[in-house]
Amino acid sequence: MRILSAVLFPLLLCAQSWQPQTSGTKASLRGLCAVDADVVWASGTAGTYLTTTDGGRSWHAAQVPGAAALDFRAVHALDRNTAWLLSIGAGDNSRVYKTADGGAHWELQFTNPDAKGFFDGLAFWDAAHGILLGDPVDGRLAVFTTADGGAHWTRRLTPPAVPGEGAFAASNTSLALRGRDEVWFATGGPGAARVFHSVDGGTSWTVVSTPIRNDGPAAGIFSIAFRDAVHGIAVGGDYSKPADATANFALTSDGGRTWSAPTGAPPAGFRSAVAYNAKFRLWIASGTSGTDVSTDDGRSWKPIDTTGYNALAFLPDGAGWAAGGSGRIAVFRPQ
Repeated sequence: MRILSAVLFPLLLCAQSWQPQTSGTKASLRGLCAVDADVVWASGTAGTYLTTTDGGRSWHAAQVPGAAALDFRAVHALDRNTAWLLSIGAGDNSRVYKTADGGAHWELQFTNPDAKGFFDGLAFWDAAHGILLGDPVDGRLAVFTTADGGAHWTRRLTPPAVPGEGAFAASNTSLALRGRDEVWFATGGPGAARVFHSVDGGTSWTVVSTPIRNDGPAAGIFSIAFRDAVHGIAVGGDYSKPADATANFALTSDGGRTWSAPTGAPPAGFRSAVAYNAKFRLWIASGTSGTDVSTDDGRSWKPIDTTGYNALAFLPDGAGWAAGGSGRIAVFRPQ
């Protein structure tokens, strides 16, 4: 039985692929959040958000009133009714909106208080406690936390940023949360490709370097994910070089205290998102040049698709979705 499983498992993975769905929009999508097998949210340019309540067989695309000029790079949803959107841009173009009625009404909860600031990502531990990441202001990465569902936000002090360092608003996965108050976030740019870590909800931080490339403004870590408390993967590369696989991933087995670059085959180019599929025990990484999977805990990767996707969202049951440019959405299920 164990020998049979070893043979069939790789064959099953080869049979898996992205199955396109009809989104009803041509917006470029970078925000994605799967609540369960039926409810999924996505977001993107021109103030756009999308919802499905039937696993993607039908999608409803709409626009937040008054937000047509905004680019929603992040969405975090609790259910079919409650969700937050984060927009990016200089100064007050970076905002947080919340709906409690499935998008019928949106409340502007938070506007970037820094004229030179730029929001990058948003995530929540639970319905009340969340964290927001932005590019450096006055030499430090901007981090805000909320304990009341986004009604109020508190600025947190982070370690000094290296000149040229920042975060990427590419897939809303430069932030990774675990438990009740643990968080990692990743950076890039010509200054550094580093991972910041807090175990107390952002009150205190440690920071370490990684072997991922940071040789230009479009290079660095774009996504970070953990399958448990100690095993994690960071992916990225150079966004301006989609097919370049140079120094585009790193692994940790000690909770992010150290990161290494394995010698196995890397993902086949720049990757903006990485996620773990717990049911099938595989890692998945996607970017503008395609998707790769790893069945050996990230040490080596195999391409499965060449379609470009920006963001990933997976559920414990193995179902997952990807979102990309021109309203592209696809579902990933066993075949």
